[in-house]
Amino acid sequence: MNTPTALDEPPTPSTPSTPSTPSTPSFSPLYQQIKTLILQSLQAGEWKPGEPIPSEMDLAVRYRVSQGTVRKAIDELSAENLVVRRQGKGTFVATHAEQHVQYRFLKLVPDAGDPNIEGPAERTIVDCKRLRASADVARALGLRTGDAVLQVRRVLAYAGVPTILEDLWLPGAPFKGLTAERLRAWPGPMYALFETEFGVRMVRAEEKIRAVLPDAEQAALLAVTSQMPLLSVERVAHTYHDMPMELRRGLYRTDTHHYRNQLG
Repeated sequence: MNTPTALDEPPTPSTPSTPSTPSTPSFSPLYQQIKTLILQSLQAGEWKPGEPIPSEMDLAVRYRVSQGTVRKAIDELSAENLVVRRQGKGTFVATHAEQHVQYRFLKLVPDAGDPNIEGPAERTIVDCKRLRASADVARALGLRTGDAVLQVRRVLAYAGVPTILEDLWLPGAPFKGLTAERLRAWPGPMYALFETEFGVRMVRAEEKIRAVLPDAEQAALLAVTSQMPLLSVERVAHTYHDMPMELRRGLYRTDTHHYRNQLG
């Protein structure tokens, strides 16, 4: 694999800029350039989820910058949950197999407030099929109408009570070989399956939330009446460089759970 182009620390100017110096509004700080190079290595799979990345000193030598510049880049990657610092051990690529990362994307918690109180959800894969993308699905995933996509429907139950109904659409090419059988056999979170088996790591998501009434099929799958209000959550999840990789539409029961989002 080719090593990304090294960068030199910019020299401290000895004289002020003259009026003839061209302006550079697109200039990005050096630590941001280092962050971009590290992101490129993460996207290329040079360091896998759960594996350590090189030390700050090694990265400073690699990119020919100061250790402080590397530290600032890693600070931002850590704040964005792309890497995890471990005291005395180093910095590791974040993985959806980790507990705190799992709950970063699952926001429905029991009214008691502790997401661990119920244990893992009981998952039922209702359907998994390949089809052609409709216009709205294609738009969300950056595809063309009619491109191949994979649609998954599943129900998550807590303490035997069906609580979440989810429909997912995934671009066909990156998820070739994903079947209902593989989904049922996987013991961990779905995003951990995506990163482990398909090399796709979800790093960011956007959501839209509204209250809706279910149709007859949705009400039956969630064991509610068609007059029970549900929380509708539409999410587009992105991998590195803001590439959309999943459209997810979920219906959430909130009679014993609530949607919790931590700000700041």
